[in-house]
Amino acid sequence: MANQIYGTARELYLTSGGLNWTSDTIKAVLVDTGAYTPDFVLDDFLADIAAGARIATSAALSSKTVTGGVADAADVVFTAVSGVSVEAIVLYKDTGLDTTSNLIAYIDTATGLPVTPSGGDITITWDAAGIFRL
Repeated sequence: MANQIYGTARELYLTSGGLNWTSDTIKAVLVDTGAYTPDFVLDDFLADIAAGARIATSAALSSKTVTGGVADAADVVFTAVSGVSVEAIVLYKDTGLDTTSNLIAYIDTATGLPVTPSGGDITITWDAAGIFRL
């Protein structure tokens, strides 16, 4: 599968302004794709990813920017990660509730993926060209 933006996220960006990359709380979650198969049309919220497929969740992304339709942020560190293999990273808008936290982007073609956690930190270094483009 290739990196993609979730359909609902595209709609929110294009219609209601329901997502604001620079001011919303955006987090990343490491995902076991053996326990989650994305549906980019039907999956809307973090609750659509089974809790067992979510291996670790980041703190809020920092230093977020948007330039020329490209979203970027500072690299992120997941601390003391253990569990099964991680094959993807999902970005989402954190509202505090899984049932209202919009899924934004699915990334499975990044340097270092897949990775098997060993109890140590996992650092995600975003592509120099940015995380994703609308």
